[in-house]
Amino acid sequence: MEYPIDATEKTGYLDQEFRLFYLKDQKQQDFTYHYHDFYKVIIFLSGKATYHIEGKSYYLNPWDILLVDKYAIHKPEISSEEPYERFILWIRNDLKEELLTRCFQKATDRCFHLVRLPSKMQKKLEQVLSEFYRASKNQEMGDDILEKALFYEFMVYLNRIFLEKQYICDQDSYTYDSRIEELLKYINRNLEKELSIEELSRKYFLSKYYMMRKFKEETGYTMHSYIVSKRLFLARSLITQGLPVTKAALQSGFKDYTAFIRAYKKQFGELPSAARFPETKFPAD
Repeated sequence: MEYPIDATEKTGYLDQEFRLFYLKDQKQQDFTYHYHDFYKVIIFLSGKATYHIEGKSYYLNPWDILLVDKYAIHKPEISSEEPYERFILWIRNDLKEELLTRCFQKATDRCFHLVRLPSKMQKKLEQVLSEFYRASKNQEMGDDILEKALFYEFMVYLNRIFLEKQYICDQDSYTYDSRIEELLKYINRNLEKELSIEELSRKYFLSKYYMMRKFKEETGYTMHSYIVSKRLFLARSLITQGLPVTKAALQSGFKDYTAFIRAYKKQFGELPSAARFPETKFPAD
């Protein structure tokens, strides 16, 4: 099925609860590892693409779906040999219907972000997504209501599939280093604790220099910058929930408040007291 291409909307502001893009291009694109303050669903349609998310590399087939949690470190690796075609759905992290975003947290908990569907489920998803996209582009009476209803239908359907593990788990569809996966799990679940390189090296019986090199290869980040970034993400989340800045810093693993303020301003371009949903312009990668 052909869709009208969002040729002028490869970047945009997320000033609404959700936004759906359809993009198709064929050119060399070099993406760097990055994150978003919102949830993202990628529906891959065609091309040659590998997606790297938090230490795992996913080799995509048409109609594969990726669940990218807020603050998840990720990047696509695209071949220019074929057109890169995909839907991108952005969802604000303050969505009122929290049930609809449960799949993202579960993807993070499982350290697995890929949904590959059996053919029957794929046809159902194609139908819902096509109607959803058409409603997002039309401007007839009631299309805004229809668009929201179809967004809910799509997300309920996706959550059911992922939470109930109705997807195909093909071990050839991804690669990862199990030691780095365990290390990432530990870091993300213990951000308030001591996470020095020496301590982590002893805990996982790895050479300090091998561990640091392998971590950078798998995630695109040095261990130190990854830990600091994840602590800042946690602090930002706690502050937006109403926790005082000093308590948020402490609960995120920062012992030095001055160092926290400096790192926060460098990362987000504002002081913690101004924490809010960002108005930064993001690429629809």
